[in-house]
Amino acid sequence: MPHDTHRQVSIALGDRSYDISIDAGLLSLGSAWQGLPRAATALIVTNDTVGPLYAADLQRSLAAHYPKVLTLSLPDGEAYKTWETLQSIFDVLLQNACDRKTVLFALGGGVVGDITGFAAACYMRGVPFVQVPTTLLAQVDSSVGGKTAINHPIGKNMIGAFYQPERVVCDLHTLQSLPARELSAGLAEVIKYGPIADMAFFDWIETNLDALLQRDPQALAYAVQRSCEIKAHVVGQDERESGLRAILNFGHTFGHAIEAGLGFGEWLHGEAVGCGMVMAAQLSHRLGLVDAAFTERLTALIVRAGLPTVGPDLGSEAYLHHMRVDKKAEAGDIRFVLIDPPGTAVVRGAPDALVAEVVQACCR
Repeated sequence: MPHDTHRQVSIALGDRSYDISIDAGLLSLGSAWQGLPRAATALIVTNDTVGPLYAADLQRSLAAHYPKVLTLSLPDGEAYKTWETLQSIFDVLLQNACDRKTVLFALGGGVVGDITGFAAACYMRGVPFVQVPTTLLAQVDSSVGGKTAINHPIGKNMIGAFYQPERVVCDLHTLQSLPARELSAGLAEVIKYGPIADMAFFDWIETNLDALLQRDPQALAYAVQRSCEIKAHVVGQDERESGLRAILNFGHTFGHAIEAGLGFGEWLHGEAVGCGMVMAAQLSHRLGLVDAAFTERLTALIVRAGLPTVGPDLGSEAYLHHMRVDKKAEAGDIRFVLIDPPGTAVVRGAPDALVAEVVQACCR
C-alpha cells in the first residue's frame, strides 16, 4: 500500500468517462478544480451539517474558475430526499437566471449527491455537475456511477435518472469530522465489495478495520481507492444496471425494506445495508450457496464495524411487501443479490417461505 494518500481511479464510459480524485486536502487545492466545464455560475448544493464545515473552502477554490458561486444549504437527512427539496434547488437556479452551462457541485453525503445529480439531470434537460462527497459512504459508493434519485414514500430511490458527473473529488480530510455512526455506515459499503468481487480485499478489511475506525489516512485512502476501482469496473460494463451492476446492491434489498418499513432516516442507509448483508448471507446459506463459516465471518466483521446485525421486527409480510417494490424486482418477483461462492455475486429469486424464515431468524 503506497505511503501517500493520493489516488486516482477512472470510470470508462466513452464520452461520459471521468476521473475520481482521492487525497487529503483537495477542497483547498486549486488544481483539483481545473479542466471542468466553463460557466458564468456555479452552484454548491450542501446541507446544514456539512455546509458550515466545508462550503467556504470550496467556494474559495471555485471562485478562481467561476465569476459567480452560489451556495444552497438543504436540511440534513434521508427524510429530506423529496420532491420539495428538489424544487428548492430549481428555485435557486431559476431565481438566479442560471443557464444550461451552470455547473452544480454536490458537497455532502449520499443524499446531497443523489438529489443534486437528479437536479442536474433535469434542469434545462441536463447541466454539468461534480460530486464532492464528504462521507465515507458517498466516497466509496453513492458518488460514483451516475445514479441519481429522490425517494418516494413507498420506495427508496424510485424516482431518478442515470446521469454521470464530470468528476468526483474525494477529500479524505472530510472523513475526520464524520460522526462515528456515519463512519460505520460507510464501512458497510466498503465491506460489501469483498463478498461480491474481491475476497483478498475482504481479508484486508478484516486486518485493517481498527485502522479504518481510527481514521488512519493511509487505510482510508486504500479503502476508498479499492472500493472505487471495483465499482468502476462494474459500472464500466453495465452503466444502467441491466445485469451485472445489480451485484453492487448486496444487502440492499433487505436494507431498503428496513429503511422503508421504519420510515426513511430512522436507520442510516449503511446501517440498513450492514444488517441486510447479514440477511442476504443467511439466505445464501439456506440456499446452499455458502457455508455457515462464511456467514459467521461476515457477521463478525459487520459487528466489529459497529453496525447492527439484527433487523427490526416489521413482520415477514412487511419485508416481502417492501421488497416487491425494489427496483430489481421483476413482475413482482423479488430478486436478491446472493453470494455464490464468496468473492462472486449472483442475482436470483428465492421462495417467499425461505425469505420469511431468514426474516424471522434475523429480526426481533
